Amino acid sequence: MHYRSIADLNATITRNLRKIPPDIDLIVGIPRSGLIPANMLSLALNLPLADLDGFLQGRILAKGRTRPLQSLTGDGGEYRRILVVDDSINSGGSMLEARRRLAEAGLSDRVLFCAAYGLGAEHPEADIVLETAPRPRMFQWNVMHHKFLADACLDIDGVLCCDPSEVENDDGPRYEAFLRDARPFLRPTQKVGHLVTSRLEKHRAATEAWLAEAGIAYGKLWMLDLPSAEERRRLGAHGGFKAKVYAGLDATLFIESEERQAVEIARLSRKPVLSIETQTILYPDRLEDQMRMRERLAARDRLRGAVETPPPRTALKRVARRLLGPSLYGALGRAARPVDRAAAANRREV
Repeated sequence: MHYRSIADLNATITRNLRKIPPDIDLIVGIPRSGLIPANMLSLALNLPLADLDGFLQGRILAKGRTRPLQSLTGDGGEYRRILVVDDSINSGGSMLEARRRLAEAGLSDRVLFCAAYGLGAEHPEADIVLETAPRPRMFQWNVMHHKFLADACLDIDGVLCCDPSEVENDDGPRYEAFLRDARPFLRPTQKVGHLVTSRLEKHRAATEAWLAEAGIAYGKLWMLDLPSAEERRRLGAHGGFKAKVYAGLDATLFIESEERQAVEIARLSRKPVLSIETQTILYPDRLEDQMRMRERLAARDRLRGAVETPPPRTALKRVARRLLGPSLYGALGRAARPVDRAAAANRREV
């Protein structure tokens, strides 16, 4: 699975800004997914932004105004070169539809079409393809709408609903209330093959009721058969249980909320796992390299934080120096410095 996160998309756009002609003066996104790269391009190039439907009605999002379309794009209009953007292109159906609508509005001569990702470097319906992303592919912004979910395993807490707080996670009345009222998080619009959770089997009825209320369709619900949360914690059974279920199924992707568990599931099942926490797919044959890279990035961030964020006392000293000036600050510092009485007495004797 070729996966692209929002961070990947931002990097793709940054690397490929040179492909955008310099005379573009308006970015238009094809709803909904195309609005994500369109917004990023608009910000990077400091250009106004519109969605396709709004633009055809005269609305420019970045300007917050509505005008007749002719006043925006007529012979004397302000937008003479328009870039229409979608997140990806396969068959080109979305681009063809956008071309038709813009042609009906008399705009064909001033519009270019751009896809952030394509199967190849060129496509007959796109004037610009920023980067290639071969099939099978999945994007962070369409994971929960992808037909691939039929062959996937999904965690529940932290994926389909928000995690319980420490107070709620008491394996008692508060946890029962959480199971009943858990706030939905990522809602799939496709049927999910398997839900695999370390929730306890004794909570099956409450979990099934919540899933039905949330309108989540799934094939099978796998739950951990242990007597208590305390026993689950004692055994450290979370990742191991999920990995065992996943390894025994034909499923080809596990979507896990927590990075630490995602690593364990990938290692034990020898199959890929998407970590929602870091928005990366962990591959068992590349796991060691991925972890080393993760450690290097973490070390870099720690070093950068240490350099950019001085200790509180150091920061206060800098503020005081700026406010008081070097001379007064130095005098006050000397006055506040502890006196070494023995050294002072020796100096007097000498």
